[in-house]
Amino acid sequence: MDRKNNVSRRRFLGTSAAAAAGITILPSNTIAGLGHKAPSDKLNIAAVGIGGMGFANLKNMETENIVALCDVDWGYSKRVFEHYPNAKKYKDWRKMYDEMGDQFDAVLVATADHSHAAAAAHAMTLGKHVYVQKPLTHSVYESRLLTKLADKYQVATQMGNQGSSGEGVRQACEWMWNGEIGDITKVEAFTDRPIWPQGLNRPKEVMPVPDTLDWDLFIGPAAFREYNPIYTPWNWRGWWDFGTGALGDMACHVLHPVFMGLKLGYPTKAQGSSTLLLTDCAPNAQMVNLTFPEREKQKGVKMNLPEVDVTWYDGGLQPKKPEGWPAGKNMNDAGGGVIFHGTKDKLICGCYGKDPWLLSGRTPNVPKTLRRVENAMQGGHEQDWIRACKESPENRVQPASPFSEAGPFNEMVVMGVLAVRLQGLNKELEWDGANMQFTNITDDENLRICVEDAFSIKDGDPTFNKVWTDPMNAKAFSNELIKHTYREGFTLPDMPA
Repeated sequence: MDRKNNVSRRRFLGTSAAAAAGITILPSNTIAGLGHKAPSDKLNIAAVGIGGMGFANLKNMETENIVALCDVDWGYSKRVFEHYPNAKKYKDWRKMYDEMGDQFDAVLVATADHSHAAAAAHAMTLGKHVYVQKPLTHSVYESRLLTKLADKYQVATQMGNQGSSGEGVRQACEWMWNGEIGDITKVEAFTDRPIWPQGLNRPKEVMPVPDTLDWDLFIGPAAFREYNPIYTPWNWRGWWDFGTGALGDMACHVLHPVFMGLKLGYPTKAQGSSTLLLTDCAPNAQMVNLTFPEREKQKGVKMNLPEVDVTWYDGGLQPKKPEGWPAGKNMNDAGGGVIFHGTKDKLICGCYGKDPWLLSGRTPNVPKTLRRVENAMQGGHEQDWIRACKESPENRVQPASPFSEAGPFNEMVVMGVLAVRLQGLNKELEWDGANMQFTNITDDENLRICVEDAFSIKDGDPTFNKVWTDPMNAKAFSNELIKHTYREGFTLPDMPA
């Protein structure tokens, strides 16, 4: 391989964690993608995680050169490899980066949630632009890291919440910013997910791993467990080690107009509740409340930004329909919905910010102040990122969901997951966002979580025999949720100052 002007680095596939992350960076003028690229020039794109949503993303990137494909399951991904016969195939993204790091400009990451951060973070340290499926990361720390790395390396970034490029989000924000519904102190949102299994006991049966699947690579940075087909493909979303449940899957679509429109930052308080919470699998239904502090009024925004409570529902739960709701109108629009409770009116929109409307029935006449993305929901989201990749950092027009926004927004989403998983503390959690820590979990608090719901019926009589963890230190458990301990061989770059 020609290594002239290439990034100097030790192999990712070393025997130690240090070797796995050993990268040094050349000046930006020698790194692919950081200089201006003519719009007619094609990017070379590599993809990590292609069997599911990654394939849909790649189809929307076919204006460019798809040069490398990586997936741990070559059976599930067979059709994608066949669709791009000239792309080099890999199972391990670390090997792909090592062998082809000087041959691609940008990386698509569409793996299971728990593997997003490592693949994206190391790509950015190599000077690669990155497009990462939602949720951006599995933890708060990982979100903060990707936000800071994007700023440090000045690469073009985009989270795969395509609704952020859509008309609905922009229209809803413009209405709110024009003061059409007044000040907002309460927001309610929901999704109709999950549509995959949740609330399950961890399977005990050890199953043979399919020949086409590298199970160890799928596990990646998570703690090892034996293979079972309930985990992958696709159903990983409901398992805490790999996914973030219905909230993580859909809140990045449903809540984007909330985060953007209300100019939110870090929440200060969080509280969650759910159906039976298990150690391994997300619950069937959840409710989360996040409180955000008052924000400074901003130029061009005609509403005040007071303290606001954002409440989330999933698993079939929905907010109460407000007074004046049109009889027979379904609150669920394309997988979810949002109600902004203003002092003058209520604004309602669907998932992706779809089709905003006012409860009063009035249609605001508001100037369009936000940039529009052409064909946003039919590939425009990916194409807008590609456009940004070809622009120099100093002249770049950011796409709809760059990590400068998607990172803090994703922290809001995974904070909801933390609130659910820490509900056994039976109190509202107080959050110090700047320092990524809870301030009211004491050193001596303990927590127990249900391991197994051994419910049975014999001769018509129910037997309740739940199995619980031993008491565990709540602060240590919460810190592990905030910043995961990675399994040996998988690492993250250091957090930029």
